[in-house]
Amino acid sequence: MSRARDTRFMLLALGLGRRGQGRCAPNPAVGCVIVQKGRIVGRGWTQPGGRPHAETVALAQAGTAARGAEVYVTLEPCAHHGQTPPCVDALIAAGVARVVIAVPDSDPRVDGQGIAALEAAGITVETGLCADEASADLAGFFLKTEQGRPEVTLKLASSFDGRIATGTGESQWITGSDARRLVHAMRARHDAVMVGGGTARHDDPSLTVRDLGIAAQPARVVVSRRLDLPLMGQLARTAHELPVIICHGKDADPMLCQTWRDLGATLLPCATSAGQLEARDVVQQLGAHGLTRVFCEGGSALAASLIDADLVDRLIGFTAGLAIGAEGLPNIGALGLSKLDTAPRFALASVRPVGPDIVHEWVRSTPQM
Repeated sequence: MSRARDTRFMLLALGLGRRGQGRCAPNPAVGCVIVQKGRIVGRGWTQPGGRPHAETVALAQAGTAARGAEVYVTLEPCAHHGQTPPCVDALIAAGVARVVIAVPDSDPRVDGQGIAALEAAGITVETGLCADEASADLAGFFLKTEQGRPEVTLKLASSFDGRIATGTGESQWITGSDARRLVHAMRARHDAVMVGGGTARHDDPSLTVRDLGIAAQPARVVVSRRLDLPLMGQLARTAHELPVIICHGKDADPMLCQTWRDLGATLLPCATSAGQLEARDVVQQLGAHGLTRVFCEGGSALAASLIDADLVDRLIGFTAGLAIGAEGLPNIGALGLSKLDTAPRFALASVRPVGPDIVHEWVRSTPQM
């Protein structure tokens, strides 16, 4: 088969899979394309809530045209019985002839068993096409499977000199409307939007996706050791309507805990160290809650704790062409560094203008400890 042809169909499957990002946790956002004699007869992606799976949707669309067809799927089809039957059984029953898989599934319930079952049924299986792209798209699922935590993207919007507010606390708006709209699109592709308690107290954010015509909303996560958050703020008022998750210290006031539960919030008690919540336990608790992709929007103390714990997988910066000066609030809090060679480093992935601002994306450049 032509590699260029295969790549074209796999890139389409990847695009379909991204439609499920932020909507199907804890399941992976998978895309699937079924091709019969060069013509697409079925397309699918993981549906909201994680099911039906991409292969099931594509097979239903293809119907009898799936017999003898080629299947392009971004992740190894599942081979275990969960709330739905295994996708490999459905592919075998449909009589497909060839399955091209971007990346294998590291979930112990699958981990090569899907590929083995397809090959045992006489189906040609090929793996590794567009593996880097698929691995990036599915990074949150793999991190949760292998390390028990979600993928963490840290977004920071700041002035040219790295400030997120003036000395008096004024912060709206440093970046322009184009940048803010892009942030909303990024929120929509994540399971949750996370901020620190200081940001929740000072800005009273809603942390919702707005002005994009999107009905599904990410969960809102607040990291607040003492749970001293506004009880009349936007998060409190909407906790019964849209998910609010609060990561707090185990020593938080029990009355406040009950108040927030009554408001509709989910509380996750987390470990503390030196009077602060342990960032690693916070993300582990979020992983245990089923989250795979978390979009952190600061503030500076939370950003510093995540970076210091080597938990930031992607770093997205929105930089505006204005200077605030040393009296402004820095976008990242103290890290306690004395030598440059101990500073966390990230590798540049992309940079582009967004209206009058620029957005630059970075990925971790050193192995995680």
